[in-house]
This record gives sequence, structure tokens and C-alpha cells, in this order.
Amino acid sequence: QVPLVESGGGSVQSGGSLRLSCAASGATYRSNCMAWFRQAPGKERDGVAAVCARVSSTNYADSVQGRFTISLDNTGTTVYLQMNTLKPEDTAFYYCAAGFAGGDWSDQSNYFYWGQGAQVTVSA
Repeated sequence: QVPLVESGGGSVQSGGSLRLSCAASGATYRSNCMAWFRQAPGKERDGVAAVCARVSSTNYADSVQGRFTISLDNTGTTVYLQMNTLKPEDTAFYYCAAGFAGGDWSDQSNYFYWGQGAQVTVSA
């Protein structure tokens, strides 16, 4: 198990910004992809964004495109999610994922490792 330690999150008013961080210890993930998922109460866990260092690519869910930015630090072991222009519908528990096995980046079954999650609450 390679732990993923998340930080950030919290509560903000609609239109505000927050940043999530996720640090992976152990093996580097420069040749792999890291992602953020979120799960609202009573709903499934959905992919928010993913970044793949080797091919320098990013992917976003349509609902966050243009508002959220995913990035990696220079070591490729810490992934960030900058969330701007937050909306109440962005309220959820956000999870960091790593150990991508390939396939659909937004399919949670394609990731081996998960962070503990961080609550993001956006009030109207």
C-alpha cells in the first residue's frame, strides 16, 4: 500500500476557491496517472479530473471544465486540484486516486490507491 495523504478542502461560499493537495509516498507516479474523484451523499463516486505525467495530458469532467485545474508538482508525486468559481453542486467528499491501470480515467475501478478524502462544502 502506498498511502495518499490529502489536505485542503473546507467550506466556502458560492463563487469562491479552494485547493486540494494529495501527496503520494513511496514509488514515483511520473509514469502513471493521478486523479481526483468526488462523491456527494447518496450518489456514486464520479471522476473530476486526471493528469498523466508521462504524456503530459489532463482530463476533466464536463461539469468542472474551465473552473477546476489539476496539476502535478515537479516530482510527479503530489497532485493538486485548484477549484475556482465553486458552486453548491460541487459540494462532496473529494478523493485522490493513483495507481492507474489504464482504460477510462473516470472509472474508479481503474485505480489501485485512494486517499482518505476531504470534504468540500459550497454554500449558496
